[in-house]
Amino acid sequence: MLNKENNFAFIDAQNVYKGVKRDLGWSIDWFRFRVYLNHKYRVTQAYLFIGFIPEHNDIYDELQKAGFILKFKPVLPNGNDGVKGNVDADLVLQAMVDYQKYDKAILVTSDGDFYSLARHLYNNKKLLAVLSPHRKTCSSLLRKSARDKMAYLDTLKEKLAKRV
Repeated sequence: MLNKENNFAFIDAQNVYKGVKRDLGWSIDWFRFRVYLNHKYRVTQAYLFIGFIPEHNDIYDELQKAGFILKFKPVLPNGNDGVKGNVDADLVLQAMVDYQKYDKAILVTSDGDFYSLARHLYNNKKLLAVLSPHRKTCSSLLRKSARDKMAYLDTLKEKLAKRV
């Protein structure tokens, strides 16, 4: 009997949302994305690191129904009529706190700030994949540290885009 894989995903929600919307021109369907993570990578737990804005509670409820474990970060004004909720440290900390609980990790981001985590996971044979929204906007540091474990969402529009 084969042991069931126990892989965890660590997702930089804002990076993915903006990367897909801005760079690829479509919106990700988070329900479909969660199913994809399960089927493709055998993800048993998918952490979604996201800035907390009280008026978005309905969105958070939907993300939880889709099967994501939400990890909130307080947001601060960014000076451009928007807000910033920097989740980087929280994502790295969670990946290390859970290190013994998962077989392999999937990082979902284009952010070069995660290159050290990707390198550590890769060197210790704990990195299954780094999923980046788009090859052109993915940090070269991240690509270098993840090496052959890089994958891109730009080819997955048919599987992951919201249906209108």
